[in-house]
Amino acid sequence: MGNTSTKNRSKNDFNKSDFSRNFNSINNEWYKFSGIGFVAGMLSGLLGVGGGILLVPLLTAYFGMTQHQAQATSLAVVVPTGIAASMFYGLHGNIDGLLAAEVAFASIAAAMVGISTMKKLSGERLKALFGAMLTIVGIGMMLR
Repeated sequence: MGNTSTKNRSKNDFNKSDFSRNFNSINNEWYKFSGIGFVAGMLSGLLGVGGGILLVPLLTAYFGMTQHQAQATSLAVVVPTGIAASMFYGLHGNIDGLLAAEVAFASIAAAMVGISTMKKLSGERLKALFGAMLTIVGIGMMLR
């Protein structure tokens, strides 16, 4: 087994330094993702904002995801976060259940339309729309 290039190694070849390097890389990624998850969860619980406001820009800028991947990943993260926060808020009587159910039903239906539209847009166009939405919502909140 004179050739040690990764491409020509058999599955039985084991190089401890390769394992250590790969393990450390995975471990570092876990810390990064856990860190942004912690911050997104904190902001979600504190401010009632979806994690997408923070997650989408971070996933695209620092983790190399496309805009499409980042938005889809953010939505997948928001579901368990929203459930946990809603349970806590619900226990404290802060949720209007009927209103939440009505808005959720309409949101689920509209999300299917949004997903179909998103698939047709380029990453640059989608990023511009996301940025415009954040800007408009932010300005609107400051003016109220």
